[in-house]
Amino acid sequence: MVDPGKAGCSFNNFILSEAVIFTALLLTPAFGSADGNGILQKPAAAEKQMSAELWLTKNDGSVLFQKQPEPILFTASTAASSQAVNINPDVKYQEMDGFGCALTGGSAKLMHNMPGAERGALIKELFGTDGNAIGLSYLRISVGASDLDERVFSYDDLPPGQADPELAKFSIEPDRAALIPVLKEILATGPALKLLASPWSPPAWMKTNDSSKGGSLKPEYYAAYAAYLAKYVLAMREEGINIDAITIQNEPLNPDNTPSMFMPAETQELFIKKFLGPAFDKNGVKTKIIVYDHNCDRPEYPLLILADKDAARYVSGSAFHLYAGELSAMSAVHDAHPDKDVYFTEQWVGGPSNFAEDFKWHLGTLMIGAVRNWSRTVLEWNLASDPAYGPHTEGGCVNCQGAVTIAPGGVRRDVAYYALAHVSKFVRPGAVRVDSAGPSSLPNAAFRTAAGNIVLVVSNESRAPADFTIRYQDKAAAVTLPGGSAGTYVIRSY
Repeated sequence: MVDPGKAGCSFNNFILSEAVIFTALLLTPAFGSADGNGILQKPAAAEKQMSAELWLTKNDGSVLFQKQPEPILFTASTAASSQAVNINPDVKYQEMDGFGCALTGGSAKLMHNMPGAERGALIKELFGTDGNAIGLSYLRISVGASDLDERVFSYDDLPPGQADPELAKFSIEPDRAALIPVLKEILATGPALKLLASPWSPPAWMKTNDSSKGGSLKPEYYAAYAAYLAKYVLAMREEGINIDAITIQNEPLNPDNTPSMFMPAETQELFIKKFLGPAFDKNGVKTKIIVYDHNCDRPEYPLLILADKDAARYVSGSAFHLYAGELSAMSAVHDAHPDKDVYFTEQWVGGPSNFAEDFKWHLGTLMIGAVRNWSRTVLEWNLASDPAYGPHTEGGCVNCQGAVTIAPGGVRRDVAYYALAHVSKFVRPGAVRVDSAGPSSLPNAAFRTAAGNIVLVVSNESRAPADFTIRYQDKAAAVTLPGGSAGTYVIRSY
């Protein structure tokens, strides 16, 4: 039998031991400690660590969008630097729709003619997000032919002297040869990719000069042209291709391209509010309507349309190119109508390109400059060309270099490819531009991704290496960027 006295003594010792253990636990860091009043204090949270990976392109082409092997570590303090790029994620600007190119009819034909395995590998590289893919997320396509198609066509071509106001002969059959099958393959790789459609010209019979080049839209065919654009969106939808947005006319103040059409602001304003907007409503078309789609030297064009409430209610925003004017025009339009979006939809690389100068300009001016002026997109012109800068129409652009050059011997990646890669791979749709500031010699843009990472893109405009500090959330990292080069810094906390 157990001695009752001994049993009681053991029980009391047990209680005392448990009390000592519990008190000790309270005083350990895991449980916190008591203050002078005996109140348990919560332990300090573990300090977050921060590092960045650098993707680098050097202007001499010796390094082309390559991840650098050593991570960049942030510390609470760093060596003094005469220049810094400061990131403030609390100041937010526009949400990004994406970065990409124009998939012209010529681009589609070149890709369609590639062997299936090679085409598939190129599409995964351009539109995928894994491995070496660069993640293009936005494409511009033409309604009918652009000047970088092999030939001029519309979806309702007729012999001279004939007209089809009921659009009985409308058909997107010309796009089924290459554009639609290539586009479907692209969408299978990047199903979230957005599409902007832009017409270069309506059918010639709708125009004052009965020609695909120049001329204006006849007033008696405003309704027919609105129905034509609605039918196009619906026809592409039947193919499983959603047109996210449409511009009314590519370069409406340039009647000299092949094809082309002159459309002044007053005409576009009337066309939208009286014909296209109602036609889209009638047919259940939710595609965004974007105005202008031309150079930054004429901001009064979109401003006139946006000032008309009856037209503006149908309009999502304004699109710009930069063959003339200054990007600040985009900010001026945004500031006048902050409820409307701004898009950058076209810029060419002239061939033969000068990689060092062209890369620096396209990265610093467009990928950084356009988004700092509120653009939700940056689109290069165009996706693919052959070594002779074709295909193109007779009278179309004769030296527009694609982001990639497709030749019988393989694929060459060119200026626009690398400029886009620095943003498209990491700044995914839905990322938000946040405030960043630095010296003028280091143009930069910063974005907060859906995963909470910061992507900082910096261009060194100087020929000399730039030593600078990246400052973010009370931490800093000292970095060096070679002269004329670009770096994308992907900053993660853990």
